[in-house]
Amino acid sequence: MNNPLPRNLFCFSHLRWDFVYQRPQHLMSRFARNGNVYYVEEPVFYPGIDSSFSVTKKMDGLSVCVPHLPSGLSEEEVATEVNGLLKGLLQQLDIPDYFFWYYTPMALKYTQGFTPVYTVYDCMDELSAFKFAPRELKELEQQLFDQSSIVFTGGYSLYEAKRMEHNNIHPFPSSIDKQHFMQAREVCEVPADQMDIKGFKIGFYGVLDERFDTSLIAEIAEQRPEWQIMLIGPVVKIDPASLPKKDNIHYLGPKSYDQLPLYLSGWDVALIPFMLNESTFYISPTKTPEYLAGGKRVVSTAIRDVVSFYGKKGLVGIGIDAQDFISIIDGYASKGTDTEWLQNTDDLLSHNSWEHTFTQMRDLLAASIPAAKVLVFPNELVDENNH
Repeated sequence: MNNPLPRNLFCFSHLRWDFVYQRPQHLMSRFARNGNVYYVEEPVFYPGIDSSFSVTKKMDGLSVCVPHLPSGLSEEEVATEVNGLLKGLLQQLDIPDYFFWYYTPMALKYTQGFTPVYTVYDCMDELSAFKFAPRELKELEQQLFDQSSIVFTGGYSLYEAKRMEHNNIHPFPSSIDKQHFMQAREVCEVPADQMDIKGFKIGFYGVLDERFDTSLIAEIAEQRPEWQIMLIGPVVKIDPASLPKKDNIHYLGPKSYDQLPLYLSGWDVALIPFMLNESTFYISPTKTPEYLAGGKRVVSTAIRDVVSFYGKKGLVGIGIDAQDFISIIDGYASKGTDTEWLQNTDDLLSHNSWEHTFTQMRDLLAASIPAAKVLVFPNELVDENNH
């Protein structure tokens, strides 16, 4: 049975494809199985060049498109240039039917004058609350709600905040690739930069940005110098010099998605040390189920979606300050292996997967697309040569 979706999808994202592998990459790579996905990133600027699109094939069915623009353009000129490049790309590809998928409302500035069969807004974060958010973002988001055929949210808290903005809105919190992260339950190859760090290890992977509680990490490191704190990920939007420097804090830099289970395998406890502020009020951290799939006990600050979905079920420890984190981690260490906790965790995660999320989203799209605009986007199990 076919799904009535266009075969060509243009995804507009504020996240670079090669930055951190997360929600957009998981979903777009699945749409690319039997269709054509064009992942459009934000522009990059160089002095003295002519405007052009860099189109790079990342996998079968998926290309990353980056506008290369001359430096010094005004915001209006940037929007005009990208709009023209998009029109030229569509003409070059000779694509009659397509749908748009937005991760950032800012991309509306680039997509005026197009007629997609369908428009999707996957609101994975409250971007207006992030550091350096553009002033017009909220206004553009309202326009995107008005133009969208369907809206998804990156968690339940975000859904509650946005649900009155659209009549076809659905919550989809963080999912996981369970088999990938369950590798951490086995004895894995030890990465070279973690190999010589001995002792009890607690760790975090993700982006080190304005949401990351550096004071919490510094205090834990100060109070427990025998613990080794492993921090993995790029430093973004904050001064690297502001990060705490102690002998037992180890900054290992960005790692690939494939490498994460290898590092996680060597940790005793995983951390979600986010500050509680407007930038974290609606988040649903993907790392929570990933850590759990890896069989690791987790301690988190009181992020709403983490508390309601994992904390209240006793699957994740919730701490307010460094002393809470230390006390919870001490309890984990003294208890050792907890087979009941692990079974409860696996039960909760049994239906949590990016494959399941993708299928549900695809089916919702197919069910709500207007009948007059029905086109063919085949099931991943259907041989497209038969159509």
